[in-house]
Order: sequence, then C-alpha cells, then structure tokens
Amino acid sequence: MKAKIIMFIIAAGLAISAAAALAVLGGSGRGPTPPAVPAHRSHLDHGPFFEKDFTDGPSVTRACQECHPKAAAQMLESPHFTWLSRPAALPGRPGTHAVGKRNLLNNYCIGIAGNETMCTKCHAGYGWGDGYYDFTREENVDCLVCHDWSGGYAKAGLGLPEPGVDLRASARSVGYPRRDNCGVCHFFGGGGMGVKHGDLNASLSTPKGLDDVHMGGHGMLCIDCHGGRDHVILGRSIAVSIDRDHGLDCRRCHQGAIHQDERISRHERALACQTCHIPTHARNAPTKMDWDWSQAGDAARPEDDHLYLKKKGAFIYGQSLTPEYYWWNGSIDRYLNGDVIDPDATTYFNPPRGDIHDPAAKIHPFKVHRGKQPYDQEHRHLLPVKTVGETGYWTTFDWESALRQGAKEAGMNFSGRYGFAATAMYWPLNHTVRPASEALSCTDCHGEHGRMDWNALGYDDDPAKIGGRP
Repeated sequence: MKAKIIMFIIAAGLAISAAAALAVLGGSGRGPTPPAVPAHRSHLDHGPFFEKDFTDGPSVTRACQECHPKAAAQMLESPHFTWLSRPAALPGRPGTHAVGKRNLLNNYCIGIAGNETMCTKCHAGYGWGDGYYDFTREENVDCLVCHDWSGGYAKAGLGLPEPGVDLRASARSVGYPRRDNCGVCHFFGGGGMGVKHGDLNASLSTPKGLDDVHMGGHGMLCIDCHGGRDHVILGRSIAVSIDRDHGLDCRRCHQGAIHQDERISRHERALACQTCHIPTHARNAPTKMDWDWSQAGDAARPEDDHLYLKKKGAFIYGQSLTPEYYWWNGSIDRYLNGDVIDPDATTYFNPPRGDIHDPAAKIHPFKVHRGKQPYDQEHRHLLPVKTVGETGYWTTFDWESALRQGAKEAGMNFSGRYGFAATAMYWPLNHTVRPASEALSCTDCHGEHGRMDWNALGYDDDPAKIGGRP
C-alpha cells in the first residue's frame, strides 16, 4: 500500500524522489515528519549542441523541438502563453468566461489592449504586438525565458529577445527554471520591482531563512511548488483567474497533525496557514499600495519613482506592512469589461468570496492595492488606456485621445466624457513565509492591540473573550 501511495504522490506532479515521498508520509510512524525538500534533477549539458548562431528567437524554439517535440504545443495551452484561463463560471453570471491578462482591466497599468508592444515583454512568447497575434504557432513560444541559465538572456518589446543577446550561448545553457527565470517577470510586474505583489520581489533571488523559510531556509525553487508536468504550471492568481484550477495549498505538502499544541490546531478551522506565518509583507522592499492616475500629466511636479511620475500619476508605497484580513473560500467575484460601476463608490476588481458563516472559508492575509482610474461618465464603465507609442498617453498626455484609442482596441464604447473612479484589487499573500519562531503569537491578534478587525470579520467581539470561531 505504501508503494502505491508513493507512486500516487509522484504521479500527481510532486517533483520528488521516492525517498522524499516516504519522508512526506512520515515513515517512522511516530507522528508528523516535516516534508522533504524536493530533489532537483540533473539536466543534460546542452553545451556541445547548437553549432551555429541563431538569427532570432523562433529559430531557437525550432531547434528545441527537434528533441522536445511536444513542449511548444504544451505551452500553447498554458496561461503563461495564452494569457487566458479556460472558460469558467462566475457566481451570479450566466454562461462561462475565459479571462486573463489578455482581456481584463486592473488598477496598475490598466490593460494591455493597444499596449501589447510594451506589456508582452513579459509574455512567454515572441512577436505579440497587436490584437491579431497568432496563438497557434509553436515557434512563437519562448523556451529561453524560462530555461536560460546563462544570465545573459533578456526580452524587449513584443517579447522579442533584447538586441545583442547571444542566443546560442543562452540555448547551450538551458536547464530547469530557476528563481530568476520566474522572477524576471513576477518580481517586476507592474512596472518595477515589488510593484504588484507584496510577497514577491528580487530579495527572493538569493533569500535568507528569515526572508522565506522555503526558499531561503531550505533552498527550494519556484518549481518545487509550481512545477507541474507537461508544462502545466501549478498555482493561480486571482488577479487574472476566476476558478480554482491548478490551485495550491500548504496542505499539499504539510499533511497530518502539524501543531503539537491543540489550541493552535483548533485555529486551523478558521485561519489559513499564511495568516500566522506571513506576519508582514514587503519586508525587504517597498510595494505599491495606491496609484492615482487622475494626477498624471503635471509637468511642474517633481518626479520620484515612489511618489509621482508625470506619465503615471501619484503613488503610495509601503514596506514591512501588516496584511489586511478577509474570509475567503477560494472563489472570487470579478469585474469584467463593460460592467456598470458606481463612480461614487469603490469598484472591487476581484473581491474574495466567503464569510464567517461559510464552512469552506478561512481568514486569509491580503495586500489590497487601491487606485483611481478613468471611467466613462455616460456609459459608467471603466476604460482602458492607450499609453505606449507615438499616439499613446505617455507621449501626448491627451486623456480623451488615449481613452478613445484604448476603448477601440478593447472593443468598448467611449462617449468622450470621462472621469476618475476609485478601485481596489486583492492580492493574496503566499510567499515570504517566515520560520515558525517568527509566526504570529496570541497577542498579535487577540487583546487590546490585536491586528484583527473582529467586527469587520463578522464577530461581535474578540473571540478570545466570547468563544466561537476560531
């Protein structure tokens, strides 16, 4: 039976050895055993291959396909390439919806429609420059962005290799994805390091144990949790997805009785692991917490990357921040393009679903990014903006023209009358897990100076006083 369970663990996509699987099971039978750190396989040295120089990225992909004939086809189905999820249901809405970076608005750079030449610098493909990109061509897949070990590979506009990159050297260096392969986009999303995510920044390239117990304390890589089989990348971002496909949970590795103290174990019914084990976010670098587009365009205002830029507006950054806490059952609501808003209230792009009465919900920690962005005063929907290029806002500083172009590219109506409305986006905190010694203690949440807003969470008072969940 144990052999069958080991084979199931390996077949389920956990990139671990049989010995590691035994450790996950706790082979001694004397209580829970910490999960084993996945072993990283040795790659074939590609140094002797590729005798000739490559002229462009797609020629590298074609060369990779000679030995890996299925890899590019697999990537064509990946949200890292499609920038869309599979069609999924949204609570309270008819039918299904395929959503992703490709067709959603946000309250950072707002949207990619008309801005593909810039935004697709982080696309795992080549040549995406407009709304007519061919997502079926295998040679458009960029193998190097995830597999380069040379350290010299970089992408420019349209997702093409930076001019001057030695493609042959990069192709010869390839191996499994390492932290910087993932971090080149995920550490720097939104226009700068740590801008979008409160729990992802360049400190995770070479983290210490206090920075992240998994990556810094045990040398784990992103793929140890996120690496599925056949280029199915595990995990989900509720900024761009609406279903729970490929979602990850701490219990995937941390099984059985985790805490020796039963009082702590009882909290697992109401608290996500991250709630106690990620006490702060943006610990080593600031993260953007507020972006006000309505103030953009003032040439007289001093420029500062963390305070104000003429082309982007005003910002508020923060560091070593206490998360915001909300009940979450794993599903979300979602603002879709064209949804009518109340311009006098905050529009929430992706609010987590769940409350104190939902048995599937737990209290999770979030970074909540707030903003102020354009909307159509007649149609009362949020508007995309054409920012890049000769006719974009960053060149002309003409809101009416930039909004008209953005709406056209996105297939939306624009009346010519615009204003600015408040918005908010939720970003769950899952990385930068601290060692157990750094986890929250009782008084961090309970008592006069506790961090939880118990009334907002649905309690009459601090549950340490009145009982109940947790």
